[in-house]
Amino acid sequence: MKKIWTILMWTVVMITVYSCGQSKNTPVSVIFDTDMGSDYDDVGALTMLHALADSGEVRILATVSSNSYELTAPCIDVINRYYGRPDLPIGALLPGKNMSWDGRAERWWDALVAKYPHQLKSTADAEDAVKVYRRILAGEPDTSVVVVTVGFFTNLSALLQSPPDQYSPLDGKQLVEKKVKHLVSMAGWFPEGKEYNVDVDAPASAVVSEQWPTRIIFSGFEIGEKIFTGKRLIASGISNTPAKETYTVCLRQGDPKGRQSWDQTAVLVAARGADRYFNTVKGKIRIENSGVNSWQDDPNGKHEYLTWKTSPEELTTVIEDLMMHEPVKKTKN
Repeated sequence: MKKIWTILMWTVVMITVYSCGQSKNTPVSVIFDTDMGSDYDDVGALTMLHALADSGEVRILATVSSNSYELTAPCIDVINRYYGRPDLPIGALLPGKNMSWDGRAERWWDALVAKYPHQLKSTADAEDAVKVYRRILAGEPDTSVVVVTVGFFTNLSALLQSPPDQYSPLDGKQLVEKKVKHLVSMAGWFPEGKEYNVDVDAPASAVVSEQWPTRIIFSGFEIGEKIFTGKRLIASGISNTPAKETYTVCLRQGDPKGRQSWDQTAVLVAARGADRYFNTVKGKIRIENSGVNSWQDDPNGKHEYLTWKTSPEELTTVIEDLMMHEPVKKTKN
């Protein structure tokens, strides 16, 4: 009897060890939502995501844009294609929905679409973002998808309010609750402030903050503001990747210290979790019609915002290492 008990105990131990190993090595399934075009840290963030996918840490399910500016989707296409993933679904907030922002004067997106292969000629050629969300989520295992948004909340608000369709009999909120593990967002200024991604579409931001059914982790303005990247990337001997091209164009005209790295922090947390690099505060965000956000602490709250654990200098190295990634494979068209 003692021998049988010993065998059973060792079996349990081995199953536990195996299961932990499997869980640790399972890539995080990610949908990436960006306002690419209003700033260029989005390029660094999407480059990081492809680097993490090449290392097996992430499985990219789709790339969507909350910005209907005409070159947003083509620039996403450029980066996906450069890193050997030309078939990744690209969704967008389509033109005519009054959420088009170019934001800066450097015109880096013109440089990308002029130099690198892409098939989408305009954001108008992309699929509707909500359709992409619903199709992808419906096909994934329950509570398995991490959504990371580094732009406006317009797509996510529309997703929550979407009706059942050919992809799922569930409405948007039910579909998110069933399929999404959590949302990571570069948005807000904590504990209180007015931040661009929240302010651009404040009504949508309020809808998401009030109705999103899963945990939300916010990387606020005050985090990425202190992490400057780009100078080492430009000075490196790597080939002119889309990220190096973009930062070379932009930093030549401004940002002499490097560019603040807001969006990259959200990708890092989506892929590797918050605890590895940050502490968090739990509670609830409140968003006013003016675009101002405030915060109420609550140890049982479903919202969290990042606070410092790893220094900005250390995070700069981690982020820029990933931004300097060169593709494992590239496509020619």
